[in-house]
Amino acid sequence: MTGQSELFLGIIALATLVMALIQVGAIIFAARLGRRVQQVMATIQEDVRPLIARANSVAEEASKTAALASSQAQKIDALVSDLTRRVEETSLVVQQAVVTPARETLALVAGVKAGLAALKGLRDFRGRAGRVEEEDPLFIG
Repeated sequence: MTGQSELFLGIIALATLVMALIQVGAIIFAARLGRRVQQVMATIQEDVRPLIARANSVAEEASKTAALASSQAQKIDALVSDLTRRVEETSLVVQQAVVTPARETLALVAGVKAGLAALKGLRDFRGRAGRVEEEDPLFIG
């Protein structure tokens, strides 16, 4: 049994050695893979940095443009409000300068017409009264 135990002991030692070599190989492979991953990451970072900087620049320009557009919109709103106020003031001035005197003139014309109509009616009344007296003697009845 001594020969067999030495044989089994040799097989165990050989299996341990093979496992140790496999583990060392795996560690070396993992270390190389880690270095390559680091190199790829560094390359990606170098390639991505200008893109990120460009994206930040575009975002800043968009922010400035939005602020400028907002400012212009506020100016347009103020302009439209001012224009509306001035149009309302102008319409009031036109109403006071044109419409009110026109109404007063129309009222004056209506008063003159009424006065003339009253005078004409008075004249017709006098004419009728005189005609009645003239017609009275000619009446046969």
